[in-house]
Order: sequence, then structure tokens, then C-alpha cells
Amino acid sequence: MAQVQRMSRLMVKTLRDDPADAETLSHKLLVRAGYVRRNAAGIWSWLPLGKKVLDNISRVVREEMDAIGAQEVLLPALLPKEPYEASARWEEYGDLLFRLKDRKGGEYLLGPTHEEIFTLVVKDQVASYKDLPVMLYQIQTKYRDEARPRSGVLRGREFQMKDSYSFDTTDEGLAESYALHRAAYQKIFARLGLDYRIVSAVSGAMGGSASEEFLAPAVAGEDTFADCPACDYAANTEAVTFELKPVSEEHGPVEELDTPDTPTIETLARHLGVPASATLKNLLVKVDGEIVAVGVPGDREVDLGKLGEHLAPAVVELVTAEDFEGRGDLVRGYVGPQGLEKVRYLADPRVAPGTAWVTGANKADTHAKNVVAGRDFEVDEYLDVVVVEEGDPCPSCGAGLKLDRAIEIGHIFQLGRKYADTFQLDVLGQQGKPVRVTMGSYGIGVSRAVAALAEQSADEQGLCWPKEIAPADVHVVAAGKALQTELALDVSEKLGAAGVRVLVDERAGVSPGVKFTDAELIGVPQILVAGRRSAEGVLELKDRRTGEREELTVDEAIARLTA
Repeated sequence: MAQVQRMSRLMVKTLRDDPADAETLSHKLLVRAGYVRRNAAGIWSWLPLGKKVLDNISRVVREEMDAIGAQEVLLPALLPKEPYEASARWEEYGDLLFRLKDRKGGEYLLGPTHEEIFTLVVKDQVASYKDLPVMLYQIQTKYRDEARPRSGVLRGREFQMKDSYSFDTTDEGLAESYALHRAAYQKIFARLGLDYRIVSAVSGAMGGSASEEFLAPAVAGEDTFADCPACDYAANTEAVTFELKPVSEEHGPVEELDTPDTPTIETLARHLGVPASATLKNLLVKVDGEIVAVGVPGDREVDLGKLGEHLAPAVVELVTAEDFEGRGDLVRGYVGPQGLEKVRYLADPRVAPGTAWVTGANKADTHAKNVVAGRDFEVDEYLDVVVVEEGDPCPSCGAGLKLDRAIEIGHIFQLGRKYADTFQLDVLGQQGKPVRVTMGSYGIGVSRAVAALAEQSADEQGLCWPKEIAPADVHVVAAGKALQTELALDVSEKLGAAGVRVLVDERAGVSPGVKFTDAELIGVPQILVAGRRSAEGVLELKDRRTGEREELTVDEAIARLTA
């Protein structure tokens, strides 16, 4: 017996117009269809229809996590400061953490993710290698103090997430747990009806080594990923690499050039009549307060996000005019890597040994040409730091990359022993000696998946949910008065008794046009209409996605919908 939900008793208020602050399709439709309501910036209430979809996604996640042997727990969202201070993430997360104090002055946070706490739970519960491997997971509310919460539930300050963690005694065991999660995620997203890509990623504040993201391509996506049309390479742009290829060419000596009023790449290239790609851009940043120079070709931009990832947990910020005061070796607009004093020099691999550049001469209104990497200046460290562009070479096969927007719906990490080292998570090994445990961390954005599905599956009329996660299996509409309403309620009860989840619109005083519009907007996969042929016991079944319609008797409709 499945639930039959009457629209007349359902707390739902649909809207004809888009919310004024809504930019993305999912934001507009989830609000208009009565699935969510905004309480404050980045904070949302899930109304009955939205809660059903959220619960259905959670059910699919639970079923597939249980299938690989993971065990569900529930840890607190309010967490003490000390574990995060021990892992250094109290500082690393910076302003993203919600921090608070209790009445006694004790410091706490609202959990953004739970590696530290899971590690301590296992440390308390597990003593021997015989107790491992173990995989634990939870579906819980997480908190991040986003600077600009936007796009509805896509980027909120409070959100639902499944996070799981694996604990093994060997790297081979970790690889197996990682593979189990990877396969489970593929099943989960396939069942949810999501179009997705698995891409290489960076670990960021999570730490660890191997890392992959599951991305749902969508116009509203905040992630950009690179996809190779010639091979199976795909990666988040922050993880795209460029091969360092030293050049063996003869170049003339360094020659200084009089270049008045050319402090930018554009003005310099125009003055000399050379392409921007022949110039060397030297961006000055502060890394934990120390001035560092970053060299990239003049026609490329530095990706500050990638730079920050490479240098984490150090804080990276741009220099200001005040930073040049008292530094005669740094001439604003005319900095060159040759002759820099007490400044660490980082460079993109495109600034390879043997390449020659036009760059600043560290004198006002002066540049220099034939400045050769490895001859006239040394690079302290090579880092992939440029903004990836369409057509950049694929690191795998060399073909031109394509760039697409996507929503991150999952992320898996081989954390290794970072957190086990922090909290000394050891078990007694087979040889009777302590063995350090190795970990994996695996996340799925449950509430974000709702928005991703809305982005991918909606059409001009409204939402269009896959059956697995829709709030009902069929939306029955009484398109008329007493006779149609009687038939609609009768077939709804029969469908419910057969195990079909039914949403029936029997509202009195509501026109058929409004009911049809609401049915399209709410997005249940099948719409069954008791209309003009109700006296004959004939209904119209419409497929919400394809728009196909057919007339069926009550028995035929029940047989079709219970098949």
C-alpha cells in the first residue's frame, strides 16, 4: 500500500513568476513548484514535495552504500575546536568555518566535513587489524560560511551531504575501498538519472593524494572541467597539467629596451609590435606575508585558485601599492625575474629552461629582451598555475581540450595517513606491532543532487523528475467537476493499493488549466487525467518527459502504471 497524497491537503503553494533573486533554472523551478523556500541567504526550508525528493536520493545513496558493506552512523554537527586545531584545518578553512563559543567560553564549530571526528571514533572503537577494513558513512547537515551563497540549494551555507570514510591497514586495502566507493557512486548517479563525468581533481583542504570528482554537466555549474574529444582524459581545470619541456636554442645576449609608459602586457606588446605570448608576465603575490613572483606567458592569466591549492595551507594574496614601499628592487609594472633579490620565483611549465622572453628590466620605463630561463634567471619551483583555455593540449594525447561547465555532485579522496598521523590512529598488526591506518574520504552532495537533477532534466514547462527520486509515481488530475473527481479519486485509491505512489489533484474551485500547469511544473513522471471521457471510464496518460499521450481504461491505466 503506497501513499495517496491529495493536493487539497498538501502544503504546497506554486508560483507563476520566477523569484526576483533567482538566476539558475533549478533555483527558479524548485521555488515556483513549492519544493523549497528561502529563510535567509544560503539557508533553505525543504517543504513536503522537496523533502520527498531529498529522502528518495538519500534512500538510493543508503542502498548502494550498504551494498558495499559500509555502516551508517550519525555524528554531531556541533564539534569541538581541538580536533580541527590538531589537523590545522581550524586555520586552513579560514572564514568558511562557522565558529561559536558556549557559555563557558569553549570554542566549537559547525562541521563542514568530518575526517577528524571519524578518525577519533575509529581510534576509540578499533584496536586490531582483525577489526579492519571498515567503512562508515552518514547523511547529515553540513555548514560552510559561503561568502556569496547563491543559485538556490546549489551553493548554500547549510546543506545535506553523505560523507563516508574507509579505514585500512595497507595501501592496497585503501585502493580496494576507493574502488568500491567509485563503483558505488557510478551506480548511485546512474539510478538517480544524472548525466555525469568522472574527472581528475585536486584534494585541497581535504588533504591526501589521489582524488576524483563526479561532475554533472550543466549551464549553472560553478566548476569548469576539461574534456578531451580524442581520448578519455577529463579533469577539473585546477588539476590539468602541462608538461615541462626544456628548449635547446641559441639566443642572443640580454638587451635592454626603452619602453616608456608600458607597465602592462598590452601596452608593452603594442609598443614593441610583438605578440603578448612573447612576453613574460610576472605577478607578485604575498604567501604568508612574503613577496613571491609568479611567471607565466604574457598572453595567459594566473589562476589564483590553482596557485592557492599548490601553496596550501599558506595564505596567498595579491600585493598592494604599499608592498612596493621600501623595495627598490621591485619596480611596479617593470618587474623581471633576472636580478630579483630575496624574492622566490615560481613559474608555469611554459616558462621552461631555454625559453626566451621580453620582460621587465627592474627599471622604470625599461624592459629587456632575450631573457632566457635557466641562463639569465632560475625558477625556484615549477607549478601549473595558468588559467586553462579551450584548445590547450591534452596531457594524455596532446589533442586540444574542450571546456565545459558542471556541478560537482561527488568527490572521492585517497587521504592516506594524514589524519591517522595527526591522531596516531594505530592498530595491532599481524606481526604484533602497531600499524598506522590509512584512510579514504568520499562525499556526495545530497541536496546539491536535487538541484543538479533539476538543471539537467527540466524543460520549459517545469521540473521533470526521474521516477527513482520523484515525489510520486503518478500525478492524477481531476479535470472537471464531480464525475471527474470521483473517477480520479477511485483510480488513485486503486493505484495506491497496488503500491503506486500517487499525487492526486482533486482541488475544488481550481480550473483544469491551473491543475495542468501545476502538474507540468511539479514534474511527476506520469500524469493521468480524468477528463472529458470520464463517463466512459477512460483516462488520458501523459508521459511528462516525452509528452506522449494515450487513452486508457481504468484497468489498463492501473496495469500500465504497476508494470
